[in-house]
Amino acid sequence: MACSRLMSAPVCLIENDENGQLRVRKEAKDILDGISEPVVVVSVVGLYRTGKSYLMNRLAGQQSGFALGSTIESKTKGIWMWCVPHPNKKGHTLVLLDTEGLGDVKKGDEKHDTWIFCLAVLLSSTLVYNSLGVIDNTALEKLHYVTALTENIRVKAEVGQHEDESADFMRVFPSFVWAVRDFTLQLKKEDKPITSDDYLEGALELKRGSSPQTETYNLPRSCLRNFFAVRKCFVFPRPASTENMWRMEELTEKELDSKFLEQANTFCCYIYKNSETKTVTGGRTITGTALGNLAEVYVEAIRSGNVPCLENAVVSLAKIQNVRAADEALQCYMTELFNLVQLPMNPEELSNIHTVTEKKAIDVFITVSFNDNDQIYQQELMGKIYDEYQQMCQQNYDASRMQCEKVLHDVFDTLEKGISDGSYLKPGGSQKYTDTLRQLSEEYRAKTHSQIMSEEVLSKFLKTKENIGNMILQADQSLSAAEQEKEVEKMKTEILKQQKRSLKEQNRLQEQTFKDMQRTYDEHVNQIIHQMEREQDRMRRDNDRVLDAKLRENQALVQLGFQWEAARMQSEIDSLKADMNKENSSQRSKLRQVLNSIGIATTMLAPGFTPKLIGVGISMASNFV
Repeated sequence: MACSRLMSAPVCLIENDENGQLRVRKEAKDILDGISEPVVVVSVVGLYRTGKSYLMNRLAGQQSGFALGSTIESKTKGIWMWCVPHPNKKGHTLVLLDTEGLGDVKKGDEKHDTWIFCLAVLLSSTLVYNSLGVIDNTALEKLHYVTALTENIRVKAEVGQHEDESADFMRVFPSFVWAVRDFTLQLKKEDKPITSDDYLEGALELKRGSSPQTETYNLPRSCLRNFFAVRKCFVFPRPASTENMWRMEELTEKELDSKFLEQANTFCCYIYKNSETKTVTGGRTITGTALGNLAEVYVEAIRSGNVPCLENAVVSLAKIQNVRAADEALQCYMTELFNLVQLPMNPEELSNIHTVTEKKAIDVFITVSFNDNDQIYQQELMGKIYDEYQQMCQQNYDASRMQCEKVLHDVFDTLEKGISDGSYLKPGGSQKYTDTLRQLSEEYRAKTHSQIMSEEVLSKFLKTKENIGNMILQADQSLSAAEQEKEVEKMKTEILKQQKRSLKEQNRLQEQTFKDMQRTYDEHVNQIIHQMEREQDRMRRDNDRVLDAKLRENQALVQLGFQWEAARMQSEIDSLKADMNKENSSQRSKLRQVLNSIGIATTMLAPGFTPKLIGVGISMASNFV
């Protein structure tokens, strides 16, 4: 669903209820529920009245939207959301989150501010921190919320006593962008020009020593260095004169400072190009639907007095998403199938429709599902789709049978009348009966040759006429006893031939079922392989990003003379490399397990002789992975 049709203006995503507790607004949750695309989530945080909302309006491509305000009061309460089509990434939605200004003295609720900051970190793929003036110790002290992240967020449900979590935080935390507003200094160090990124990294340099003052100085800096692998800085000059600042929403681009406008455009281009799709542990991509559910999981943990845990959130989110994924996929399959099928029809045509609709259903499941590691929900979906398809096949058989029976009734009406009026109970009547039966059988086949139940219906009909045929033969006095016996055998032979035709017809249907099951298996496996490849690629990129950040940090520690810290960092790097190797080696065994589990599920679903054949084929396939 296109975001432009969904939102013409921001809505509140997270607010305070009547008891002062955080809650997710239903209106915003409903909007996210309608977004099945992957989302890129950009949050802005910072002290109140620092111009946060203006940057978010620029990212939305609008002059106004998020409330700017023109007084010393904080305008944004809670977390507001604006979903727009991503300008650079087709098939993605850009979700902008504007947070309540931190440090509002009238509000005086430090814990509330901390949770707003934590939720912005947890929900975003890029976190923009907005501040005024310069990046100095005072500015970093005001960013004390970052030092509380480890106390208010857990990556794993259980952590070892001496286990270092910084790499885990780096994998799941957003990239960090510091936007310094009303910047008036020259970007120089020792009379040499430096970049804004150099300016940020210089401000994050650690001091040597172990005094309480030094530890206090280093704490926010260490947190930023250890939690956010990607850091970027933009410095903005004052956008307009003091008298014009209060009407920023009304100012045209010509009325804005040209350097501010240039930097704002550079900032937006960077965000559009470099902000990643939102993921959680394991490189799993988040859609709008999942983002809404994730927000509810985190907010519910906070309301319950618990510390939000990413690992637990993934488990909760998986159950919510996978139940929904299976339901939506099945509904998609049934709707598409009923819209396209016109009974009766050729089994191959029905099979082709089944294949196309099943692929769409699996696409829906893969898009909405989340962390279905043991393929429990996908196997359940396979079973339900198979049941629906079998019911449709049975309806097709029944419709074909009814049509064949109608044609048969019309075609053989003259035969039935001849039997009723005794036309065949005369000398030579048996030959006339046999010729009529053969002639009408061919006429029936000509009219029902495209029907799948043609031969079976005819076979049953001829079987019911066996006794009548024998009676007509016995009544034909023109035939000797030997001739009568010979004709009886010919009639039995003809009935057997017809039964073989019917059996051949049924075998073709069974073969079609086998092909359908094989195609179902192939489609499910291909989708799982592609999904695992995407997740593995994202995990690899996340690991490389974390490893690169650790290596840079280790080098900086060595240059600053922090030998003990550098040695500890090197140990973390070695451990991280070992974990990466384990993750890579486990992928093949995980895929083999997936193939085996789906093979078993398919074996249980297939009818008749099919289970044994297809089950063996699938189990054998997994041995070659």
